[in-house]
This record gives sequence, C-alpha cells and structure tokens, in this order.
Amino acid sequence: MTAFAANSILCRMALKTTAIDPATFTLIRLASAQANPVADRAGTDGRQGARWQLPSAFGLFAYAAAFSFAYVSLSAGTGALILFGAVQATMILYGLLRGERFTPLQTVGLLIALGGLVALLLPGVTAPHWAGATLMAIAGIAWGAYSLMGRASTHPIETTAGNFLRAAVLGALLSIVAIGVFAWDARGALLAVLSGAVASGVGYAIWYTVLPALRATHAATVQLSVPVIAAIGGVLLLGEHLSLRLVLCSVATLGGIALVLHARRLNRPPGDG
Repeated sequence: MTAFAANSILCRMALKTTAIDPATFTLIRLASAQANPVADRAGTDGRQGARWQLPSAFGLFAYAAAFSFAYVSLSAGTGALILFGAVQATMILYGLLRGERFTPLQTVGLLIALGGLVALLLPGVTAPHWAGATLMAIAGIAWGAYSLMGRASTHPIETTAGNFLRAAVLGALLSIVAIGVFAWDARGALLAVLSGAVASGVGYAIWYTVLPALRATHAATVQLSVPVIAAIGGVLLLGEHLSLRLVLCSVATLGGIALVLHARRLNRPPGDG
C-alpha cells in the first residue's frame, strides 16, 4: 500500500517541483515499469500463459494518463482519495449491476462514502480544482475497470507486464499528440522512473504475490490505507496543507466503504473468502 501511495506522491512531486509535463511523465512511468527486473522476468518467463488484451492495456493507459494530468492541480491526499473512491465505487456498482444485492447496512455505507466524495467536490475555498478532480475520477474508473478485467487472469504478473508494454506504446502516442507542451526535466524523469520501476513495478509484483493469501474483503479493506498514507506523505514531503474538509471527507468516504466491506463479510457464509 505504501508503494501505491508513493505513486501519488512521486507524481505530484514531479509535476509540482519540476518542469516535466504530464504526458512525458506518463510515458516514462509506463516504459520504466518494463525495466523492473521482477516485471521483466515475469513477462519473459510467462509470455505463453499471459493474455495481453487491448482493452486492459487501454484501461491501464487511461488510468496512468488521467492520473498524471490530474495531479497538475490536486494535492497528493486529495487526488488519492478521489482515485480510491472512484475505484471502489466502480467495482461496487459493477457488483450491483451483476445482480449483487446490498443489505440496508451496506446501502448506508455506500451513501456515506458517496456523500463524502460529493462534499469534497462541492464549491468552496478548499474544494479541489474541478478539472483535476474530473480527471482523477476518470483515472479511478479506468483503474477499477482494469482491475475487473484482470480478475480472471491466471498469470497476473505476466499479464501486468504485457499490459504495461502496450500501455507504453499508447503513452508514446500521447506524447506525440502533446508535443506542443513537451517539457523535459532530469529530476522529473527520475521521479517518473521511480514511480514506474519501483512504486508500480515492485508494488504490483508484491501485491499480486500476497493477494492469493488474503480474503477478498481483507484485500479491499487494506487498500483503505492508501489515501491516508498519500495524505501524510504530501504533508511531510511536499508541504501540503491537510485541511479539515479533506480529513472529514476522508473519514466519511473511507468509513463508508469500510462499512460496505464489513457488512459484506458478515453476510457471507462461513468459509467463503
């Protein structure tokens, strides 16, 4: 979870303190994930079993691109909260559309979580920029869709490596389209490499390794820590202000999602992960 939160911190740090543009950051992040020894070995050893699907690669690209452009105007904590809320909302709503029925307690939790996000986005002095918030919501939806498409993969690390490769090609096309705003910065490029090769490459490898040992509800619940870690990192490393509005909306959003997950666990038959 620290690696996932580091993506928010590294991206915000690059776009706030260096001259690199969002498209270039995205391309370097996606391409450098292929340079990670773990991801590269997995991609080489498991190419026969990996299913590289264009929709999944596009979902990964859409997430990475919208994520980078959103952090031009969002703080690390605010961006992570919107991203995480959008991811969970996408996956929860997908379950509802597939016929999953919520208990009254789960419904209350979902309404609280959505209310927290709405309250964060309402106009006001401390409200996030609407364009950045919209892009981050799109990033969350894309990541949620990518996660849903990848659930059936029997070779998750290998498939992720393949998707990063194809997403990097799309990232190169984005950089060509955005050539008019191209801006190179050595420190920004280094931060993008750290985001891709370390925070993404190593983080995803660790996550997919431990994921089989976790119950689905536990895996979802532990992700509640990501926005909190990102917010703390933003305050400590970037000097960002932790507003009362962000704190209260985070409590509402994350608490509501936790309630949904907890109620789901309570209503599952014994032995059902």
